[in-house]
Amino acid sequence: MSESLQQRFRVWIAGPAYPRVTGGALTVGAVAELIAYPGSVTTVIGALVSSASLMWRRSFPPVAVLTVAAGLLGFAGAANLHVSIMASGLIGCYTLGRNRVLHPALTVAGAALGALCVNLVHINTWSRMDLPVPALWEKGSLSLFAESFLLTVVIFGAVMMGDAVRSREETRQERHLAHAQLIAMERQQAAESERAAIARELHDIVSHSVSMIAVQAESATYTTPGLTPEARDGFQQIAGTARSSMAELRRLLGVLRTPQGQAGMALTAPQPTLDHLAELVEQHRAVGGRAELKVTGQRGPLPAAWELSAYRIIQEALTNVRKHAPGARTVVEIDYAAGRLLRLRIHDDGPGPISGPGSGAGHGLTGMRERAALVGGRLSAGAGPDGGFLVEAELPWGTR
Repeated sequence: MSESLQQRFRVWIAGPAYPRVTGGALTVGAVAELIAYPGSVTTVIGALVSSASLMWRRSFPPVAVLTVAAGLLGFAGAANLHVSIMASGLIGCYTLGRNRVLHPALTVAGAALGALCVNLVHINTWSRMDLPVPALWEKGSLSLFAESFLLTVVIFGAVMMGDAVRSREETRQERHLAHAQLIAMERQQAAESERAAIARELHDIVSHSVSMIAVQAESATYTTPGLTPEARDGFQQIAGTARSSMAELRRLLGVLRTPQGQAGMALTAPQPTLDHLAELVEQHRAVGGRAELKVTGQRGPLPAAWELSAYRIIQEALTNVRKHAPGARTVVEIDYAAGRLLRLRIHDDGPGPISGPGSGAGHGLTGMRERAALVGGRLSAGAGPDGGFLVEAELPWGTR
């Protein structure tokens, strides 16, 4: 059986039609068996009720109690065990264990008591048929209860099998839930880490601008001729406010510093801009990647945060190509659209999105989305129209 047929078969078994079809088939089989081997009214009623009730075993699992009881009743009224009664009874016991209608111990105990009652009915029938039946206190009388013992063992096996399947599915669901929670936690940590990195980078941009304000305001008090005392005090207040803002920025950034001074290099290194994209693409080629850079539109002055976000998005996209599609050809497109909008498009011809446990997919995309959201933009990532993986971003600034 091919894998697709197996998958379809599993889906059909899990669907609502499966219990109705199997229960109906058993009922038809019971009718055929009763026609071939007629029995008492008790056997007929027990066989038909036991098999027909299975059609509702999934929508209403407690009906399996009726299934087992009717099966035992049908067996009590027959000299031999009908195949339809045996099959229905086993499925009913499995259903009781699978859905834990009762505790498995209570289910087995109740069914064993029913089997003992059936055995006693048969012993009474044998005695009325003038068969050699020893008295209960005579030697060899225990062999009369072999029937109830065998039935109890079979019932125990069916109930335990259903309970084992239930436990396995609960364990699988708990494992899937734990895996989903782990992935959500990892993505949250990745987003928090990316936000911390963004904050450090923005600190460099803002602190440079604020420090320039402080220096220029301080210099203006000495280089601008003819300043009134009020104007001089105003420049001094601007310089003082700028220095206070710098101190506050440093204090707040201390919360985001990584341990063991690892943030020091990030705070002193110059932040890249879109002017460094050619170098980034060249670095990608140097490690075996194939990349092409396409730029359209007229580039104008962009805010530093937008330049940095766009650069980091492209950098992360190229990193993902090297990680998940090494050797794939990548096209990096930048469009300086009219209306103060920057469009990014990074497309490769690799195998496309990678999914499944342990793939690690999603953390880099989380960071890119955080970058786009920082500047009020949006980012989408997934399978490209012609295959491969496609990342698209729109980063607007100002009023369009």
